[in-house]
Amino acid sequence: MKLDVYVASAFSKNHSGGNRAGVVFLKAPLSRDQKMYVAKKLGYAETAFVSESKKADYKLEFFTPKEEVPLCGHATIGTFAILMYLNQVEDKDYIIETKSGILSVQIKNGLVLMQQNAPEFYEQMDTDELGQCFSTSAIVVEKPIQIVSTGLKDILVPIKDKKALDQIKPNFEAIKKVSDKYSVIGMHLFTISGKEIYCRNFAPLYDINEESATGTSNAALACYLYTQNKDNRKNFVFNQGQSLNSPSEIIVELDADDELIHKVYVGGKGYFHELIEMEV
Repeated sequence: MKLDVYVASAFSKNHSGGNRAGVVFLKAPLSRDQKMYVAKKLGYAETAFVSESKKADYKLEFFTPKEEVPLCGHATIGTFAILMYLNQVEDKDYIIETKSGILSVQIKNGLVLMQQNAPEFYEQMDTDELGQCFSTSAIVVEKPIQIVSTGLKDILVPIKDKKALDQIKPNFEAIKKVSDKYSVIGMHLFTISGKEIYCRNFAPLYDINEESATGTSNAALACYLYTQNKDNRKNFVFNQGQSLNSPSEIIVELDADDELIHKVYVGGKGYFHELIEMEV
């Protein structure tokens, strides 16, 4: 069977950079092994498989080169970037079916915003537990290292400054072990520099050593920052991918009051990169 596989860059900044994802519009069913084959052959962090849904406008399934995951922010943004490129969607709200639930997607002037699950806050971790992963001298000890999820669980790690963040040399095998122990996707490191927030994301357990833009991780981070800072800030812009020479911009909007977060939206812009014909 021949497949048309679109490649999109999601969370791009000024129509460059971003995080690439494969997008496949299924005209006939594919087996799990076939989807894994496509994802592995493409080699991107995630590939989205789009099909019809009885519950929503589209059904999206997400595969890394290693296994299926229930949700992926940048692959969803990439999917709608391709749908816009094909003139199949317009500025309005859409509903998608995922293994993380039924979620809404808003399109506004080329910006794609994807609803996340309400945040779940899990255990906090000691700095010592990350001792084999990278130099813990870079960690801000006054803020908690915490597992947070808006669809996928990540370990959020506060770093002292951008220089320290840039200089981190991760031990991917150690990160893989900690990620497996806590059943998380990976580690999301961040630092705040004035009004800018910079991030790096490591998910070697899923064969993604470092990723240039992660929607779900930054959605979780926005919720973490909202509850930690208590400054009523509800709109966030995250910078990621500089270390990979693929600068990305991820936008998160919160619907919240006091300490209660009602809804979370993560989004950004994306663009068509290329079309690949693949035999499966």
